[in-house]
Amino acid sequence: MLVSSALFALAAVAEIGGAWLVWQAVREGRPWWWAGLGVMALGAYGFVAAYQPDPHFGRVLAAYGGVFIIGSLAWGVVVDGFRPDRWDLAGAAICLLGVALIMFAPREG
Repeated sequence: MLVSSALFALAAVAEIGGAWLVWQAVREGRPWWWAGLGVMALGAYGFVAAYQPDPHFGRVLAAYGGVFIIGSLAWGVVVDGFRPDRWDLAGAAICLLGVALIMFAPREG
């Protein structure tokens, strides 16, 4: 569980950070090489996700969707000064529960 959680956190930083770098280049007028760094970070995300201990691509990516939602809100708070409202926080909590169920629920076989 610790390895999986660490990989999800690293994947979130790579994907969200990569998308943010591209956003900055395209929407905020940052230099073009910011987008290049973003593309490299997005590629790194794919490799990080592949190291999840669970062998099922669909399960890993489905659970990561919840991590992405939570990570995106956190990125917005830390980097862009975004303040989530109670509905954002409630939705994030529901997503976190979904991640836990998908990745860590006991399974038969």
